[in-house]
Amino acid sequence: MSARVGKVAVIGSGSWGTAMAGLLAARAGEVALWCRDAALADELNATRRNPRHLSSYELPAPVRATHDAADALEGAEVVVLAVPSAYLRPTCARMASLVPPEAPVLVLSKGVELGTHELMLDVAADELGGRGRVAVLSGPNHAEEVCLGKLSAAVLASEDPEVALRLQRLLVSPSFRVYVSQDVTGVEVCGAVKNVVAIACGAAVGFGAGDNTLAVIMTRGLAEIGRVAAALGADPLTPMGLAGMGDLVATCTSRHSRNRTFGEALARGETLEAFEAREHVVVEGARAAESVLALARAHGVEVPITSAVHAVLHDGVDVQEATDMLLGRRPSEEFYGISTQEKESN
Repeated sequence: MSARVGKVAVIGSGSWGTAMAGLLAARAGEVALWCRDAALADELNATRRNPRHLSSYELPAPVRATHDAADALEGAEVVVLAVPSAYLRPTCARMASLVPPEAPVLVLSKGVELGTHELMLDVAADELGGRGRVAVLSGPNHAEEVCLGKLSAAVLASEDPEVALRLQRLLVSPSFRVYVSQDVTGVEVCGAVKNVVAIACGAAVGFGAGDNTLAVIMTRGLAEIGRVAAALGADPLTPMGLAGMGDLVATCTSRHSRNRTFGEALARGETLEAFEAREHVVVEGARAAESVLALARAHGVEVPITSAVHAVLHDGVDVQEATDMLLGRRPSEEFYGISTQEKESN
């Protein structure tokens, strides 16, 4: 089932971009890893390690770092976008003329663009053209474990089954299971909202919550994902799969999850700015809390967990007050908002 290519360009040298470059090296003659920082590219080539992310991981020989976008993209048969969601549009716009027009584009970024309400595939397609050649990848796959060859799995979604199959063949291995889907919308909604839920889980842990509480937050978070996905016309089964429940469990429970870890720091009183500066990371869930809430409101969808996280991060509400707001809500039907939307669409 595997396939080989001559060159792959990976745009973004964060933890996921670094791990993906290593994963792709098994099937590519060359993996060009684009770094925003020229000094980082030089150090990575000299030491074969990324000093900022996954610093103990030695990159395979086919991986070559570069600060030159033209160098990275020239002759690339596949392009992988691994930049934070807020930087996806400007990065694509800057590199649009350099991306080979026939190359499939795989988006690893997760989120909803603030203002436009667009998902990441839409953002990439806007700037690069050729929506059918763009795919997204999501699932319970922390970079820290993928780079070590530990068993992981993901779902790869594209509106073009041929593009999905081609990329699946490039990525799949005994330790990295890749399943395909055409439900791009559902996969992307799962990837965006689960990061917000993970912040809530982290905050709960920071206040001493037990396993029961985490189970409640995760399952009600899954219902929240389901309502947003249903409102956008996604397949109702997608939130039950790898991109939904699978990634939700990993992100809400793992020590590798920056969103969960940030939630714990938030409970201790640390600000988003301080946490990101200390850890040298972007907390995607903090951005998604704002953009997902705006998207949900535009579609008339209730997202109480997202609303509570947004209130703490952007409205100055105390974490305990936000928790009290959630607990003060009267419980409704377990799957409210999902079955209703499904009936309306039939």
